[in-house]
Amino acid sequence: MTSPRVAVVTGASSGIGAATARTLAAEGFHVVCAARRTERIETLAAEIGGTAVTCDVTDTGAVAELAEAVGPHLDVLVNNAGGAVGLEAVVDGDPADWRRMYDINVIGTLNVTRALIGALRSAPSGTGTIVNISSTAGHRAYEGGGGYTAAKHALTVMTETLRLELNGEPIRVSEVAPGMVHTEEFSLTRFRGDQDRADQVYAGVDQPLLASDIADAIAWIATRPAHVNVDLIVVKPVAQAAAHKVAKGPLTPR
Repeated sequence: MTSPRVAVVTGASSGIGAATARTLAAEGFHVVCAARRTERIETLAAEIGGTAVTCDVTDTGAVAELAEAVGPHLDVLVNNAGGAVGLEAVVDGDPADWRRMYDINVIGTLNVTRALIGALRSAPSGTGTIVNISSTAGHRAYEGGGGYTAAKHALTVMTETLRLELNGEPIRVSEVAPGMVHTEEFSLTRFRGDQDRADQVYAGVDQPLLASDIADAIAWIATRPAHVNVDLIVVKPVAQAAAHKVAKGPLTPR
């Protein structure tokens, strides 16, 4: 009997990460759910028949333990751990917030990729796949988003560089850049637990994306034929034309 393909999803305790773990499991992958919140990923892993590994991607020791738990072979790595903190102007930015965003979104992705590249090179399927979850903020700037856009731009360029450097090896490198996704925690974290401000982000928006929409895109990339590399998918709701232009109210023909 053939062993199932193995996928690692970081930031799997909620939102896009949890939805991706469920979707990849439905596609037949054994999913290693990695995140800091042990109870959440243990519940998720039990639900989908996966494996839970407590891991802070900014902690190289924890990432080494993740790599040990994964073992010598890995088919898919989804670098999803990330997030935004604050919406201050650049001149009012807190260096600690900027450093935290860079550490999670960029250095965390670097740590996990470095630790698991050997296992990806030994993918039983013959082709390893890396999917980095960026954002439309990695491609366009917007006011109040300086620290987050800087971190996601760095992640986008790192992804492009990695693809160049791994050229000639059977490893695919993809980026998924979501726009407005209504998850339970992204905006709540950005606004430091202020639920009212978090809710205002989505108020009046006709059908913002759901985490499952992004998970579908990730699973589609991971299940393409081995010779197909999807460089970039940008996914936005119909109501969002750009970071600064989001329609409020029902979408209606004119």
